[in-house]
Amino acid sequence: MKIELLEENDKSIRIKVDEVGLWQVNALRRSIMNNVETFAIDKVTFYENSSPMFDEFIAHRIGLIPVKTPEKGYDSDAEIMFSLDASGPKTVYSDELKSSDKEIEVANKGIPIIKLNNDQKVRLEGKAVLGNGRRHAKFQPGFVNFTESGKSGFEVYVETFGQMPPRAILNRGIMAIVSELKALDKEVKKL
Repeated sequence: MKIELLEENDKSIRIKVDEVGLWQVNALRRSIMNNVETFAIDKVTFYENSSPMFDEFIAHRIGLIPVKTPEKGYDSDAEIMFSLDASGPKTVYSDELKSSDKEIEVANKGIPIIKLNNDQKVRLEGKAVLGNGRRHAKFQPGFVNFTESGKSGFEVYVETFGQMPPRAILNRGIMAIVSELKALDKEVKKL
């Protein structure tokens, strides 16, 4: 197997992988989409909502906002609280969600959540938890695709949604495959 870095920046990474099968590259793509854990706002409690939008609609929009996920220091039961207290007239953006943890914050600051008119208010708390794409798409770390390049090669492209750097996404996807193979090996040895 040969790997060549073709391009890398803070939003994406493109690599060329030679002497691999389609199944191996597809396993990497699926591992990144399904197994890499990220934080996302999962539960939202509303204390006040005088906007014309239903609580569920606003909660869904907030849940899809990418949340930064550090590489270390948080276990699977970590819970980070976000709060929002906004009054109209104005458009409420994602950077108005305030985190209880300085390291865990909204990844993309300019995402509109809701437009409030005069005398409209939204006050809520959201709980961010770790999860993966198997649980819900809001936990997916980014976009991954691959194309054939030569007889036995592929170009793999990873683009982050902002939760973590693209190289970290690629590394975590690989480590998830290694972990699953070790677990499979352990079970096979029990036979």
